[in-house]
Amino acid sequence: MQTIPRVKGTQDFLEKGLYQFILNAFHEHVSLYHFTQVSTPIIEHVELFKRTLGTFTDVVSKEMFLLQSAESKDNLCLRPEATAPTMRAFLQVLPATSWKVYSHGPMFRRERPQKGRYRQFHQINTEVIGSSSISQDALLITMLDRFFQENLKIESAALQINFLGSYEDRENYAQLVKVFVDGVQGICDTCMERKDKNILRIFDCKNPTCQKIYEDAPIMIDHLSAESQKEWEQLQTELSLLSVTFSVNPRLVRGLDYYNKTVFEFVSAQLGAQNAFCGGGRYDRLADELGSKKSYPSLGAAIGIERLMLVLEPILDSLALPQPKPLYIIMPLAAEQNPLALILADTLHAAGLTTDAFLDGDSLKSMMRRANTMGAAYALILGESEQKDNTVLVKNMMTGDQEAIAQVDVVSYLRK
Repeated sequence: MQTIPRVKGTQDFLEKGLYQFILNAFHEHVSLYHFTQVSTPIIEHVELFKRTLGTFTDVVSKEMFLLQSAESKDNLCLRPEATAPTMRAFLQVLPATSWKVYSHGPMFRRERPQKGRYRQFHQINTEVIGSSSISQDALLITMLDRFFQENLKIESAALQINFLGSYEDRENYAQLVKVFVDGVQGICDTCMERKDKNILRIFDCKNPTCQKIYEDAPIMIDHLSAESQKEWEQLQTELSLLSVTFSVNPRLVRGLDYYNKTVFEFVSAQLGAQNAFCGGGRYDRLADELGSKKSYPSLGAAIGIERLMLVLEPILDSLALPQPKPLYIIMPLAAEQNPLALILADTLHAAGLTTDAFLDGDSLKSMMRRANTMGAAYALILGESEQKDNTVLVKNMMTGDQEAIAQVDVVSYLRK
């Protein structure tokens, strides 16, 4: 009988040291900016994403994992992103003040797996709900920039920003792009489809021929209203005042329909063509799309944890990754010593010492070999004589030195 393989586009995390380090570092960092942690369900109504992401986005039209049940007529899916669920949760609670929250967990999209891109992937999301100030955009971007540059010591990261203006500006710009595209030839089939459904997505195309054609397309920031132009200049000025290095990418639009005004990405050349590991922007009408009678202008960002881990791989030695505590292995030489081994293990656990016990009756040589493989600091051997004398034979796995210690003194001996 064949073993059952892992589902395509997923991965097993068999060692989560770096993953957990990122989460812990981010939690500590954003706490300084008064963000609090929330969590939303993995399962949501499909309608939530149709309303917010746009029916013609790739996520909704092609990539969502839909759930079917013979007992329910609910149209459910596995969440493809976290911003819409966070806004849904906000509108259900409607706190008296605005929200500054973050969350982390798995997202699901049925797309072609590639480097740093999975069908089940993990994100850290930050959302600021209920703020219309462009200065808040500058603050959020700065918080992320400080995290990548100072906390994680990433030198390969580059920040790209763009400004989509108001929703009216964006609609007017989309018409200009449509006129341009209608006047050119040679764009790919995907762009032809996007032209009629979600035209700004053409700028996400990685086809070299398309990219060459779009070099002559109208640029969004050249067609902003006076008010939007003022906010765009304010954003750049405030980022510069905060010593945040950025470049303007006039073709950066982000793939989801709810964005307006500020959009940004942190990219790294280490990731290849799909080079963004963090992206976000402002979404002032998202609450309206979910039926809120009151507008809640908001902004947010998402960090792809798998992609960030790829960026960090070359610089792991520079990170203050937590070191594992010393490991103590208890080795009863016969089944008769197993009860004593259990008592000793319980004593060490109560003292806060990382302890494992080999209870399957292996030979001492086999247990020593296994302890070496596990990186044990000490072996605690219990044989017939140790059981009779109320002692433990404590062996230093590094030096090979060993000493008989009274069982009541083992904790104090190991702590030394």
